[in-house]
Amino acid sequence: MQWNTPSPADQLTFPPDMVFEAGLRHHHIANTAYPIHHQTTMRPYRVPRKAVGDTAMAAWQEVDALSLYVHVPFCAARCKYCEYTVVDRSENEAEDAYFDALLREFDLYRERLDTPRKRLVGFDIGGGTPSLVKAANIRRVVEAARSAFRFQPGVAISIETTPIIADREPEKIAAFKEMGIDRISMGVQTTHFKLASSLGREYEGLTALESAVRAIRQAGFRRFNIDLMYGFADQSPETWRATVQQTIALAPEYITLYHMRYKGTRIQTQAARVTRRAINELEEIARDRLLAAGYAGTPGKNTYSKLPGDVGTSDYLTERVIKGTPYLGLGLGAQSLSHHTLSYNLGAAAKRLKPYLRAVDAGRLPIQDLYHLPPDAAMAKMIAVSFYFGQIHREHFHSKFGVRLENHFAREVAFLRQHRLMEPVGPYLRLTLKGARHFNGVVALFYAGAVKDYLIHLESSFATPSAGAPTQKVA
Repeated sequence: MQWNTPSPADQLTFPPDMVFEAGLRHHHIANTAYPIHHQTTMRPYRVPRKAVGDTAMAAWQEVDALSLYVHVPFCAARCKYCEYTVVDRSENEAEDAYFDALLREFDLYRERLDTPRKRLVGFDIGGGTPSLVKAANIRRVVEAARSAFRFQPGVAISIETTPIIADREPEKIAAFKEMGIDRISMGVQTTHFKLASSLGREYEGLTALESAVRAIRQAGFRRFNIDLMYGFADQSPETWRATVQQTIALAPEYITLYHMRYKGTRIQTQAARVTRRAINELEEIARDRLLAAGYAGTPGKNTYSKLPGDVGTSDYLTERVIKGTPYLGLGLGAQSLSHHTLSYNLGAAAKRLKPYLRAVDAGRLPIQDLYHLPPDAAMAKMIAVSFYFGQIHREHFHSKFGVRLENHFAREVAFLRQHRLMEPVGPYLRLTLKGARHFNGVVALFYAGAVKDYLIHLESSFATPSAGAPTQKVA
């Protein structure tokens, strides 16, 4: 498959300082989530409905090595900060029917692509809350994946849980390890009870949290991550500092920091109350304490690891971040990225099970939207995700696109080097500490033309003049 032809909007170019300032001004939407405002910026590349199946198959036929993501959209309740595809809890009773459909989706790809010939290099089971469902259904997914793909030796399967499930259902955590899942991630987000409660997050205190960690350790997990979130409107430096310290005391191998992204959440109106300066302060508090506690992480990197030589993320995410490896998403609203296409399964917008279930039952690939990408959109997608690690692997970029990063983004890289925002370190172009403080402006420089145009001309977003947005001068 060849690249698509860029739209006129994606052929637009802008001075780096203008794009940089727009990224900072709209810091709540200029981040690693890409594409931005796809209804307009990606519209020229949307494949007509009648051609979706053939285009998807042509794209995946050329992929030999890929990662797999299986989405479990069930939760006990939807947290107010959640931006993901989670169904109303009244649909949780459809669990078994959903997993029947998931296995059928495995079969659809296997029948069309002979997937056992494809090498699987990463595998995440995410959500939602995948540990909420019966362990037997997770086992069905693991067995289906092992049957449908050729696992690369050493690939670790990763799953997500909550403290309450790990505390109350330790037998389920043990079952995950027994079925071959090697990495587990627990979403703590905050240890501050009042903040957790205001976000709709059920939290039973440090004693229950410590019990959850014991259950994970007793199950045999030695690759254990805890997720924390910062950038909430009602989050003080003092409560955030306590959350980080209490999490360090739990001694997970990895701690991942997620900056709150307000778009599509129930609290998105609070975004204007959170300045970029406040976000940077919280991030620096966490970084200083994690580094002092022996966790390693370069500027701008989300995940800090205590294990030498281990970047800390799941194999699925590591492959995406460093190499831009294609990934296939199965389940409600799941996103997939081949070398030349980006797609979203049914349910990504409506967050309802029935259309997905009907499509799979009818033997159709449950794809809602499929985009045939031009080079700059694919580059922007790869680079945006690369910023999970605060750096871009230049050789993998060259291998994937056939051009040098410094040549294709010559003006942008020159701007970043001139202002000491990024620097070459081995095979990487890496954020400096100064660059990490201007993260949103830096990442915007690598967006495709249509998205840069959108940000530059966006008159209002979550940001406000009082939100700490600087002038064009790089402070």
